[in-house]
Amino acid sequence: MLLPLALTTALAATLSMSACAQKTDADTSAPTAMSDNTAAPQRADSMSADRMPADTMVDAVTAGDIVDTASQSPDHSTLVAAVKAADLVGTLQGAGPFTVFAPTNAAFDKLPEGTVETLLKPENNADLAGILTYHVVSGSVDAATLTDQIKDAGGKAELTTVNGATLTAEVANGGVKLTDAKGNSAMVTTADLMASNGVIHVIDAVLLP
Repeated sequence: MLLPLALTTALAATLSMSACAQKTDADTSAPTAMSDNTAAPQRADSMSADRMPADTMVDAVTAGDIVDTASQSPDHSTLVAAVKAADLVGTLQGAGPFTVFAPTNAAFDKLPEGTVETLLKPENNADLAGILTYHVVSGSVDAATLTDQIKDAGGKAELTTVNGATLTAEVANGGVKLTDAKGNSAMVTTADLMASNGVIHVIDAVLLP
C-alpha cells in the first residue's frame, strides 16, 4: 500500500473522525467486517481527513471480492480495465487475502500521454501485469496494521508486493505516503475499503516498479 507514538495517536484519531464523516454521507452503504471480525467503520475510511475526496468506492463496499468492489466504482474504471487486460481478474478474485493500493482514474491520467493506451495493448500484457501486481501486497493490511508497521520500522516500512519488489510506507503530510522503486510517491486518500478477500486503499498516483 513507521512513527512516534504521538503521531500514531494523532493519525488514529484522524482515521476515526474521517470514518464518522463518511458514514454520515453514505448511510446507505452496507457495513462489512474487518478481517479480525471488528467493524470497519471504527477504523477508517481515510488516512487523512483533509486529503479524502468523496470517493465513490466508499459507497460501493459490499461483501464482494476486490474486483467486484472496484468494478462498482466509476473512479476506478481504468484500473478495472487494466486488471482485465492483464488477465489478473481470476487472481484478485482468489481467496487471498490481498491488500490493494488502488489508483483512481485521475491517478492514471497523471501518467505521460499515451502510457495507458500503450500498456493496454496485448503485446504489453507482461509489463502491465508487473505494474498492477506492484500495487498488491499479500495479506490483509488495514490502516491500523499499516501504521503499526510504520512505527515498528522506525518511521518507514518496506512492503513486499506480489510483484516481488518493495514499496516504502511512511507518515507524511498528515497521511500515509507510499514511495515506489523510482522515487515516485502516492498518498493514501481513502483507507480500509473491505472486500470479502482483502482490503483496498485508494491512492492518488500510479506506482512503478
